[in-house]
Amino acid sequence: MEHLKDKIKSLSEKYHQEIIDIRRQIHQNPELAFEEYKTAELVSKKLTEYGIDHQRGVAKTGVVGLIQGKNPDSYVIGLRADMDALPIFEANTHDFVSKNKGKMHACGHDAHTASLLGVAKILNELKDEFEGTVKLIFQPSEESFPGGAKAMIEEGVLKNPDVDMMIGQHVYPQLPAGEIGMKSGKYMASTDEIYLKVKGKGGHGALPEQNIDPVLIASHVVVALQQVVSRNALPSMPTVVSFGRFVAEGQTNIIPNEVNLDGILRTFDEDWRKEAQGKIHKIATGVAQSMSGDCEVKIDSGYPVVINDENVTEKTRKYAMNFLDRYEVHELDYRMTAEDFAYFSHEVPSVFYRLGIKNERKGIVSGLHTNTFDIDEESLVNSIGAMSWIVLNHLKNH
Repeated sequence: MEHLKDKIKSLSEKYHQEIIDIRRQIHQNPELAFEEYKTAELVSKKLTEYGIDHQRGVAKTGVVGLIQGKNPDSYVIGLRADMDALPIFEANTHDFVSKNKGKMHACGHDAHTASLLGVAKILNELKDEFEGTVKLIFQPSEESFPGGAKAMIEEGVLKNPDVDMMIGQHVYPQLPAGEIGMKSGKYMASTDEIYLKVKGKGGHGALPEQNIDPVLIASHVVVALQQVVSRNALPSMPTVVSFGRFVAEGQTNIIPNEVNLDGILRTFDEDWRKEAQGKIHKIATGVAQSMSGDCEVKIDSGYPVVINDENVTEKTRKYAMNFLDRYEVHELDYRMTAEDFAYFSHEVPSVFYRLGIKNERKGIVSGLHTNTFDIDEESLVNSIGAMSWIVLNHLKNH
């Protein structure tokens, strides 16, 4: 395998600039969830150029390609890259900023898509060196419920041929460019959206005794719901209940009839998740009724927990350390953000790992989902090289 490792490193360097160019082209033309038509067109064009069979229009804008080695039915590995952008006005000043005002690749999906194309090009050139099949999954709509992963699975992306394991890679501003991090077991949180409508009786703010103040009730509801975490969740079970929207459309002297609260529930256990949803409903309605008001509770269940299969993850860690250096492969902690790759991880053994993109010397330090987010493009060498190496080793040692 050493000759293959050297070859992959050489090809990664050779195709580095091409992958940078693809990433910048996607970055300049960001598209929101299920609108990734131009991105899908570019992906299809490149796969055709590389001589890779593929299908468009999976889950509306998704693209799925196949690279078949020797004995293609022996083992199938799915590789996933998400393609959608975010509704953010970009504040960067480089010469490939977003042309679509109010849309931005602020979560690195441009790098994910470009990287998977790089991996596809390398693996297709090496298909005589491995047994099995690599399924390339270019997924729409990671950023919006219910998510493109779920839609692609429902349309059979894990079938024909049946996928035996999944690999996903995501940029990570907390690690230096080109380094890798991962965590076995439960890694990223489930996500639910909480919508509360607190109802009272509005009126003049100077005559509170004549009203049932939903602003006061909603304030008590927000405070009371903190006990879901502090007094109900196991201390060993990471859980978050947060509210980011509190809308009371009254005036300085007008108490409104109702208040709307929007928030999130994040945790790592599906049983506790359902229990927590029940407690949120009971506490919110109970507090409101105790203050002569009412509360409508709506909880939209989003992505489940991302589960990194322990066997697959430990093998991936070993392969990554062999390709890079053991000091460049890091152990990560729980992460409270959510990711619809979770749906894949509940269907087949999976690993979702992180690629460092930070470079303090270059000023590339902004976090995900910010309007100054960027990546050190030097990381793309390891992005395509490490994944190619990891895939080849999994195919050889499954």
